[in-house]
Amino acid sequence: KSFTNPKPTYFKKKNMNSKPGDFFERYSLQQILADTEVFRRKTKIVCTIGPACWNTETLCGMLDNGMTVARLNFSHGDHKVHGETIDKLRDAFKQRKETQCAIMLDTKGPEIRTGFLKDGKAVEIEKGQTLEICTDYDFKGDNTKIACSYKSLPKSVKVGQIILMADGSISGKVTEILADGVKVELLNSAKLGERKNMNLPGVIVDLPTITEKDEDDILFGLKRGIDMIAASFIRKASDIETIRDLLGPKGSHIKIIAKIENQEGLENYDEILKAADGIMVARGDLGMEIPVEKVFIAQKWMIKKANEAGKPVVTATQMFESIIKNPRPTRAECSDVANAVLDGTDAVMLSGETANGDYPLNAVGIMAKVCREAELVYNYWGFYRDIKEKIAHPPTEEAVAAAAVQLSYEMKSKVIIAMTETGRQARYIAKYKPSAHIVAVSTDEHVIKGLCVSRGITSLRVPSFQGNEALIEYAIKHAKTHDLIKTGDQVIVVQGIQEEDPEETNLLKIVSAN
Repeated sequence: KSFTNPKPTYFKKKNMNSKPGDFFERYSLQQILADTEVFRRKTKIVCTIGPACWNTETLCGMLDNGMTVARLNFSHGDHKVHGETIDKLRDAFKQRKETQCAIMLDTKGPEIRTGFLKDGKAVEIEKGQTLEICTDYDFKGDNTKIACSYKSLPKSVKVGQIILMADGSISGKVTEILADGVKVELLNSAKLGERKNMNLPGVIVDLPTITEKDEDDILFGLKRGIDMIAASFIRKASDIETIRDLLGPKGSHIKIIAKIENQEGLENYDEILKAADGIMVARGDLGMEIPVEKVFIAQKWMIKKANEAGKPVVTATQMFESIIKNPRPTRAECSDVANAVLDGTDAVMLSGETANGDYPLNAVGIMAKVCREAELVYNYWGFYRDIKEKIAHPPTEEAVAAAAVQLSYEMKSKVIIAMTETGRQARYIAKYKPSAHIVAVSTDEHVIKGLCVSRGITSLRVPSFQGNEALIEYAIKHAKTHDLIKTGDQVIVVQGIQEEDPEETNLLKIVSAN
């Protein structure tokens, strides 16, 4: 049987108690072969900005293809470069006024690096040989002895522990503790260059989470109007509070996303989750700090907890790594992205793929399509039912949000409109992951930018909340323009009775899209 570009649709359940497995059974061949309606995508995409996309034309193309957060990686570049990048981003935003995109500052964080080498040349090291690692960073190393930047190395590690270098490509087992360093037996042969990163799996590192460079970078970002911070190597809740104190009242609107990258961060995850505005599952360093075969379950565990807390979560690192040099990602990479969406992630991230890859537009466009296809088989009702059972006595705002989501299922509504001054009500609705799209209406630009990392939310800025009926009509028009609904569809509206205080949510309305 042949058919021409049929439209994929959300699955219809026979009853409210159908099992998650039923969801996949009704994903038909027709839907598999249909075009992807990528404009209905809910999952957000974080794109790292770098040399491959520094020009405004490419940035506009990335916005068109699905970029919702532009990430500036402060592990590379100086303030001049990042300032120029922000200017180019704002130029692109002006050319795409209807597309909402936030700017994220990703801190460098504390790091341990190997030292410089004699003559500045890489050295060959052999499996089974002994390599001494000293803490005198002025020492210029060779293939028998190298320096590292971590002064407390001999106090932090024990005999038998593993030290990883150069993104985990070099492994060494500690055989002896010295006064000013350690000796390791190399577990593989490799070439070692200068100033490569070093990881100490399972070790509580004696370094400040927020370095002097991070403080300087954060204050720079505050002056330049960033919207969120991805804080590297967060290990405890107090790290988040340190950043909040640094931002002060002027930066109170900036969202802090905690990057979980080591075992200590996992051990303190619950308190970090409570303190942060969101979470990033930073699989790169995490995969060197815990066994690599454990990373996928750590990802699912963190996403699940973030979902239950109603905090946005970003899944990052090597999602489309091969597209740096190839126009298409591998099938396994597409499955990785899809599985993150099915896990419940709010956003997925591109790093080198957009920063220095050959195909930045392809990376964003294909990722958007994969996300949308995964959303089509996501068990929205099952998630809603499960999370509703776990939250016995929610606060009033959240109870109204949960009721709005349930009503959207009963009325088969495709859009929920939320009037929100702070973004809180929209996030409460998003917490229950409705199959309906959420249109958040706000007067505050900071609120709209802060929602750019939350799955399922489309934001709409208005000058004031006076005249609720006109605002509802405006939001409905916006939803119709973006093909989220059509004339005659039923729309759920969540608002406060008092127009001047929309966050005092106590009113649900069903409105027909005329």
